Amino acid sequence: MRRAGILKEAAENSVGITAGITGARIRLITILDEIDLYKTKLEQIETAMEKTLRETGLAEYLLSIPGIGPVTAAGFLGEVGELTHYGHWRQLQKMAGLNLVEQSSGQKKGVRTISKRGRSGLRNLLYQASLTLVAKNQEFKALYRYLTTRPQNPLKKKQALIAICNKLLRVMFTLGKEKRYYDADKV
Repeated sequence: MRRAGILKEAAENSVGITAGITGARIRLITILDEIDLYKTKLEQIETAMEKTLRETGLAEYLLSIPGIGPVTAAGFLGEVGELTHYGHWRQLQKMAGLNLVEQSSGQKKGVRTISKRGRSGLRNLLYQASLTLVAKNQEFKALYRYLTTRPQNPLKKKQALIAICNKLLRVMFTLGKEKRYYDADKV
């Protein structure tokens, strides 16, 4: 509120364009109405996602992970589909494009990177979720700290986040496939 007051006072005392204020006011009102419309639509979409997630029967297992919300869980299931169709979590890793590849030849040793051959939406969802988990989940935070500070071969921050993405993928796959709740000791 203090900052808003300072901005208002600065705007009242500043030298600016005085022509076209009516048009600018109308444009501002239109933009604010659009923002309200988008907020309403976003709430409707999130409610529909949560309802659909509950219908799958996997909601309680995926939401048992601290730091994972209904939008993330629904987005995950929306990207991968039915978890019973997969035999191993590495199939999902490859689908997300998170598997490591190396461009090497007989004379040149390449750098290992993720393949990015897969669903960018799933990869993005896992990356965003891993950022949240590193901030809010104690086990993932400890793993991230270990990966970045280990004495031999410490990972860079982004590399550690990709490792967290793979760990999250394994955890979500196992919980959904075996219909188990999150257990901090096993993670």
